Amino acid sequence: MTIVCLSYGERGESAKLWKQDGMTLDKVKAAREEEARSAAAALGAHDIRFFDLGDYPLEMDRAAKDRLVDVIREVQPSFILTHSKYDPYNTDHMYACEVTLECRMIAQAWGHNPGQKVLGAPQVYLFEPHQTEQMGWKPDVFLDISEVWERKRAAIECMAGQQHLWDYYTNVAENRGNHFRRNSGGQAGGRAATHAEGFQSVFPRTVDDL
Repeated sequence: MTIVCLSYGERGESAKLWKQDGMTLDKVKAAREEEARSAAAALGAHDIRFFDLGDYPLEMDRAAKDRLVDVIREVQPSFILTHSKYDPYNTDHMYACEVTLECRMIAQAWGHNPGQKVLGAPQVYLFEPHQTEQMGWKPDVFLDISEVWERKRAAIECMAGQQHLWDYYTNVAENRGNHFRRNSGGQAGGRAATHAEGFQSVFPRTVDDL
């Protein structure tokens, strides 16, 4: 898994850090990077890249977008995860989604940097946002994460600056586990998933049979 962090979330999503005496922007960035690296290590993800583009607002010029296109072409992902399309509480999130879709499109263009390997058509999944209903986000995929839930919880707990979300996303995972059980067969014999993740897919899925 390759992780691209467009921003450290140093201004808008680090309130707990800013409440500490003597805090500075550079200290917040360093703390958030350490959190992200620890979370990635907990998940066994060794390729994490920091673009350091700021937040509130997140803005990307042509060079930054081309940099993201280069990463996408280099990695040739089989799927991409990003934020929901709409988020009135944090417009950086929906901007990140917009840019992700734009850069996926550019990475598919034969005329962009001819000679590079072009991208195919990886699915884009929108992971579950905070305050789901307000985002207009509707899951159409449930992933059973029961066997690796403890690793995910350990990764969540690495994000010390957002401790208020630890139990929230634990509850989300338990609820989605219920939905996985229901949609995999329910009382007729569904898989006994304890925890799951929900995703909304952006593009149609191509299949050979149903």
